[in-house]
Amino acid sequence: MSPLTIALPKGRPYAATVRFLREAGLAGPELEEDEGRSLYIECPAQGTRFIIARDSDVPTYVEYGAADLGIVGKNVLMEAEPQVYELLDLGYSQCRFVLAAPAGVDAKALLSGRSTQRVATKYPRMTEAYFNSRGIQVETIFLHGSIEVAPKVGLADLIVDIVETGRTLRENNLVVVEELWTSSMRLIANRAAYRLQAERIGPIVQSLRGRIGLRDLSGNQ
Repeated sequence: MSPLTIALPKGRPYAATVRFLREAGLAGPELEEDEGRSLYIECPAQGTRFIIARDSDVPTYVEYGAADLGIVGKNVLMEAEPQVYELLDLGYSQCRFVLAAPAGVDAKALLSGRSTQRVATKYPRMTEAYFNSRGIQVETIFLHGSIEVAPKVGLADLIVDIVETGRTLRENNLVVVEELWTSSMRLIANRAAYRLQAERIGPIVQSLRGRIGLRDLSGNQ
């Protein structure tokens, strides 16, 4: 039987994801909490192998069948809308999407619709959908990072970004105008793999659901 392939995101949620998979018995010592240079790791005793990728690429590996399962933030799924099954909210790496403006600026005036505002974000699809739903016309400016500096240098009037503590916003003299959505890590599956490997994937989902329940009862994230 071939190993089950799981795509994991690099970066901030990586260590927590590795701990979660180890606790669930899906990963062995070969998958270390510290990111190394290897982007393909096998755990023979657990019958799994892992692809380590950018978070935005995880749904692509899963959608096209290079991975059977993946773990990725809800924010990535909302923006990319991949053709995958979202199986579980794993509950960790929680964060918020916020609309933020420079401190001291009248945000209500900016959002009055009297003029078109520019909004910098890494999430243009979600941002445009949000403002369309409110009937407010904006110009969305896509950036890969350092969103918070955009208002300071005159690139944008507002930003939509993901935050955990809000520290970066404060350090760049920005304040939250509105909280838009929340995000946490999700387990996703390739649609064909979920159907053809139901006998393997089903017990994994049940096991992870059980671990999430125990964690919630203990009050840990």
